[in-house]
Amino acid sequence: MLGIGLGGFIDGIVLHQLLQWHHMLTSTGEHPMSTVAGLEANTLADGVFHLATWACVAIGSALLYAAWRTGSIAPPWRRHSGLLLAGWGAFNLVEGLIDHQLLGLHHVRDDLGGPIGWDLAFLALGAGLAITGWRLVSSTRKTAGPSLPRQHP
Repeated sequence: MLGIGLGGFIDGIVLHQLLQWHHMLTSTGEHPMSTVAGLEANTLADGVFHLATWACVAIGSALLYAAWRTGSIAPPWRRHSGLLLAGWGAFNLVEGLIDHQLLGLHHVRDDLGGPIGWDLAFLALGAGLAITGWRLVSSTRKTAGPSLPRQHP
């Protein structure tokens, strides 16, 4: 959950706000980012998107804290990093396939005439992050021994 939420934040902050390559609804034709009304609709949709990614981070943080409090989580940082990368990759793959390809809500670069190359690169990045993450997780499973519950105040 943390990886999904943080990956969504990176997407929204970097691609939507800083670079302004696209917004949530820019490929629909009804909400172009070149009009005030279109930008208002896209800003609202981006806000809902950010709220959803924030909820993923909050849920992931609560789950992580609960597991830590019970002593059931004490994996190495390599495993945590792998799970974060796998979640980020899963976000990119799902968002890229659904929003970019199936629904056509937006593309990575809506400011260009032929965005398919950028969309494919976004999917490749997602696959690379997911594979790298799962490799890190798998490598810690092989080397990790049994863990003892920790005592917390």
